[in-house]
Amino acid sequence: MKKKGISSESKDAAINIEEILKEKSKIIDKIIEKYIPREHDKKSLEFTMGKARYEYSIEAPNKVVSEPIWNLLDRGGKRWRPVLMMLIHDALGGDSKKHQDMVIIPEVIHNGTLMIDDIEDNSELRRGKPCTHKIFGIDIAINAGNVMYYLPFLALLRNKTMDEKTKVRIYETYLQEMINISFGQGMDIAWHNGKANADKITEPEYLQMCAYKTGTLARMSAKIGAILAGANDRTVEALGKLSESIGVGFQIQDDVLNLTATSGKNQFKEEYIGEDIHEGKRTLMVIYAIQHAGKKDAKRLIEILNMHTRDRELIDEAIQIMKNAGAIQYARDRAKEIISGAWKEAEPHLKAGKAKNQLAAFVKFSVEREY
Repeated sequence: MKKKGISSESKDAAINIEEILKEKSKIIDKIIEKYIPREHDKKSLEFTMGKARYEYSIEAPNKVVSEPIWNLLDRGGKRWRPVLMMLIHDALGGDSKKHQDMVIIPEVIHNGTLMIDDIEDNSELRRGKPCTHKIFGIDIAINAGNVMYYLPFLALLRNKTMDEKTKVRIYETYLQEMINISFGQGMDIAWHNGKANADKITEPEYLQMCAYKTGTLARMSAKIGAILAGANDRTVEALGKLSESIGVGFQIQDDVLNLTATSGKNQFKEEYIGEDIHEGKRTLMVIYAIQHAGKKDAKRLIEILNMHTRDRELIDEAIQIMKNAGAIQYARDRAKEIISGAWKEAEPHLKAGKAKNQLAAFVKFSVEREY
């Protein structure tokens, strides 16, 4: 498929996009540690919560907050949402270094959602290791995941130089997007747990779920980056739409990799290919296959998904049904189409230069990556 609308200026930058992510990840992790210490002491607890009326226990917060949070964060992750925030801020003519502490917001919230999501899905592994709730217990994982929705806002609460209007715009963005992400997650849960008729989901309904579940934090990242750059509401919305599309593209590509990637840089081990089938998830590929495969194959695919099986032969059978229906290639092409259209709308708002080229490279990377 021809990728219309994404500037060819970014050709050279695209070669180095993985290096950009790697380089900025180091900066992001240092900022996170500034606000969420690996080991709390009295001073850091007072910074976080204020002076104690009685007396703080030092050991307990470390055991149930810092330790589980860093156990997950230290496993890596692409850190692409905060990088996206930086790139958009700079591509609008701002200087992200002046506001770089704000990158903690989408990254820590994202990892909090993963911690909670793993409990909801009864998952075993996250980034190649046992999920947080498998190591620390469900109670600690729920509490740590929830606190990750709020801790990063210390970067805003403790900021003494930002004007109140900018702070309010960021708070409003956060509140709306956190509502959206909860509804998006709820839609996904309803479909793969049989709480709603998952076999009749339309593509637009699926894409809206993705826009809320995966697109929300990308949209939040972009909007905060644009707000910090002093952009008007129209520009904020345009960049938010682009980044939502990147989030949707990332989700679709993740779903594709979940069925196809068994080697190279991909993080999935072969035995975990098809985990989405075990969970019964209705991905874009499933929706397309149900609509375009023969009745017999469509019925069989639904049967396997509803089994929540870990049987390798059944999972491979489901994958083959989707391949035969052309669903995997369709998903790849659809992701590129969505992102290319959003880029075309957002590009006029961006200033020509290095940051714009890097952002264009990032947009391409989101749907062309192999891991």
